[in-house]
Amino acid sequence: MEMKRCVWPGSNEAMQKYHDEEWGVPLHDDMKLFEFLVLDTFQAGLSWQIILNKREAFRKAFDNFDYKKIAKYGEGKIAELIGDEGIVRNKLKISATVNNAQKFIEVQKEFGSFDKYIWQFTNGKTLKNKFKGIKEISSRNAESDLMSIDLKKRGFKFVGSTICYAFMQASGMVNDHTTDCFKYGGV
Repeated sequence: MEMKRCVWPGSNEAMQKYHDEEWGVPLHDDMKLFEFLVLDTFQAGLSWQIILNKREAFRKAFDNFDYKKIAKYGEGKIAELIGDEGIVRNKLKISATVNNAQKFIEVQKEFGSFDKYIWQFTNGKTLKNKFKGIKEISSRNAESDLMSIDLKKRGFKFVGSTICYAFMQASGMVNDHTTDCFKYGGV
């Protein structure tokens, strides 16, 4: 008998694997949190499947999402990334990633970790919704609105409320698995 899961992964194996193993699982590792921040930045205006298909190319292009290295990227590296056909070649998003790595480090210095900072928006807990279907799931909430405002105030780029909400879903700050999904109760 096949497991019942959220409908959004469809029959795509990579999407199913991501749904089953990562999406909505509470994440407290700064490196992985930065990775999801980068990937959600690049997702803006695109489908998650496009980004997921390019994830390994992003990993290679962006030094395994090492924010300390990315924070030091100069114009030469940015130009190299713009020419990398394996990733989404958007200069604004690439430049935002470098900027966000710098701001990420500033947040770490202030709070001790990005994890401690970012989870304050949900009081350190996963917000558990009770959506029966995908059409009920919002693209933002009050917490993502506040997160977006604060991140922008700190100088982060490409951190609108919708991107922040996608980040919250990916990092397990919110559980948006539908109630009939096998992951709903066991994230």
